[in-house]
Amino acid sequence: MFENFQLFDGKSKALRGGLRLVVDNNHIKLIATGELTAPEGAQTIDCGGRVMMPGLIDAHWHSIFAALPLAALFTADIGYIFLAASAEAERTLMRGFTTVRDLGGPSFALKQAIDDGLATGPRIYPSGAMITTTGGHGDMRPLSDLPRNPGGPLSYIERTGSANIADSADEVRLRVREQLFQGASQIKLMGGGGVASPRTTLDMFTFSEPELRAGVEAAADRNTYVAVHAYPSGQIRRAIAAGAQCIEHGHLMDEATAVLMAEKELWLSTQPFVSEDDTPPFAYDQSRTNLAQVIAGTNTVYELAKKHKIKTAFGTDCLFSSAITKRQGLMLTHLTRWYDNADILKMATSINAELLAMSGPRNPYRGKLGVIEDGALADLLVIDGNPIDHIELVAAPEKNLMIIMKDGKIYKDTLPRSANPDRG
Repeated sequence: MFENFQLFDGKSKALRGGLRLVVDNNHIKLIATGELTAPEGAQTIDCGGRVMMPGLIDAHWHSIFAALPLAALFTADIGYIFLAASAEAERTLMRGFTTVRDLGGPSFALKQAIDDGLATGPRIYPSGAMITTTGGHGDMRPLSDLPRNPGGPLSYIERTGSANIADSADEVRLRVREQLFQGASQIKLMGGGGVASPRTTLDMFTFSEPELRAGVEAAADRNTYVAVHAYPSGQIRRAIAAGAQCIEHGHLMDEATAVLMAEKELWLSTQPFVSEDDTPPFAYDQSRTNLAQVIAGTNTVYELAKKHKIKTAFGTDCLFSSAITKRQGLMLTHLTRWYDNADILKMATSINAELLAMSGPRNPYRGKLGVIEDGALADLLVIDGNPIDHIELVAAPEKNLMIIMKDGKIYKDTLPRSANPDRG
């Protein structure tokens, strides 16, 4: 049982005090005011007046690709890559991110290991391999792998489950179905070029509308959705016409496209890239050119999303650097340029959880996330200070996060203890 805390429940903009909270197994059993007797044998934790809040959610994460340099991902033994990803997953949880939506990469085994208690890390909503076209974002094959023969031997990136190449509607259906067969909770399709792929430009298109529609329909047949990677308006509009329900990035959209997204109540999952400090150094000129375009468009995409009340999720899209992953909480604070602190915390908790719930019956975790309320899953943080007043507290989790609980289990507890052993 927790007592003596101020509650940010993930939805309200003000804190509440005078509460006690009981966790039973992996759920919040009860939140009540006044005196409350702890269940027999339960530990009582006095939070010392600190703030309790839901675990943070990163809606755009790459569990396998986040911390290792790109060169290592291409050259290291696959066992080393997965061990490194497991170590980064534990660091992710220790930053207070108890859930991530994985938007591309072979994260199924890591998810299972975490869920089975064999590894420590956040809940993972996996997409499986990024599905792209020949020459599209995520196609990192060497030129020696060309020409591609559909139905022929798979490239290394395809064999490892990092990306799938699909150059027809039928191939898209096949690759989508393969990811869902492995346990994907949602599907990632590439609508255009990206920063990390040096042979792409942000203005280029990949899939045709019928190809995108094939992927959307294959996901809908399994009662889940497709997230489409797209930066400029033309790509976004093509994805919308194909029935996509979530756009990733969108930094180069125009106002008319923002209006269309709002009218259709589509999700925008975007990232506050405000400087090159938020990304690893890129070796190729084209990647640096693409990154400059994204950074230049960051203010526009958030201004449009806020103006037109687009459903907006927070993600970081950290890649290829353990130094960059440490900025996960810091990137959340970048949102103060457009939102107040309470709305930022809501975005990273209950609002992101609404996007996760879009996976419907493909949702791997039964129960509410992103909120602290009766019956919700017991993912919570106790923070030394008030993040509604001082959002920068989340940028230093090693110092300010006193308790990290995921699924009813405490993974970090640095609260000072009283001399009474019955009080925890």
